[in-house]
Amino acid sequence: MMNVLVTRPIPGNYLDNHENFHIQIFPGKGDVHQWIISNIVDADGILITLNEKIDREIIDHATRLKVISTYSVGYDHIDVEYAKSRGITVTYTPEVLTEATADLIFGIMLAAARNIASGDSLIRHDGWHSGWKPDFMLGSEVHGKTLGIIGMGRIGNAVLKRSKGFDMKVLYYSRSIHNVDAEYVDLNYLLSESDFVIIALDLNNETFHFMNYERISKMKKSAFLINGTRGKVVNEEDIVKALKDHIIRGAALDVFEDEPIDSKNPLTSLENVVLTPHLGSATYETRDKMAETAVTNLFNVLNGKKPLYKL
Repeated sequence: MMNVLVTRPIPGNYLDNHENFHIQIFPGKGDVHQWIISNIVDADGILITLNEKIDREIIDHATRLKVISTYSVGYDHIDVEYAKSRGITVTYTPEVLTEATADLIFGIMLAAARNIASGDSLIRHDGWHSGWKPDFMLGSEVHGKTLGIIGMGRIGNAVLKRSKGFDMKVLYYSRSIHNVDAEYVDLNYLLSESDFVIIALDLNNETFHFMNYERISKMKKSAFLINGTRGKVVNEEDIVKALKDHIIRGAALDVFEDEPIDSKNPLTSLENVVLTPHLGSATYETRDKMAETAVTNLFNVLNGKKPLYKL
């Protein structure tokens, strides 16, 4: 009988009806990293989330491991190359969360531009005393503005499609030119001309802290920076400084360098930023599909079949 580790409960019943496997789920108490190390020795497969780091230490403890299945599209929490060098297949869940993430990105962009979050907070904290006034809580229009998308992969393309309903002019910058209904431009031009700049990049050595103070400073003072893909693509200290200095009008962030952030994070004291707790894929439909994909990847490998998606 093969042994499978699962680092946290996932939606659906996709782990049921696998009688030929002994499945251990982290009980939720104690340190999950230590639990993995203690149980990985005899494991044939492991299903993880983006919260669990699978490094050389863990991989070196494994003697039978055949597959690492991550319940995420990102995989920077896994030492993929080292795992592959040990003959371990690494799988992930791309495509299934594209539309939900694009919805969220567009949503937080609207929230930042039109003071939706701050307006909600104002009412909840009994701060609305003046009634309607011509100059009350003025925001920025989104319709007809220029949108700059950095990265034109699945998520960038999905955001592009949504922008058409707002009659936005769309510029994009990426490593290659794509056949899309948007204008390919160099990065400096995109930053200087866009009213909204959306980050849609994977995280790697080239994109770590891609958006720094120098690049943010090239944006319009009336512009907004939106990040809903990878936290470490934006230098958090630099975006805090840029927002404090009013280098740009605002930002909307769903991902952060270290998660979860707490109330002491400097971002939480700023009024010109919308913050959401990594909700990109957080819909019932998407999280269920991610579970189905991650489990299928896992058991396909263990049963000698091809996974749906592998690295």
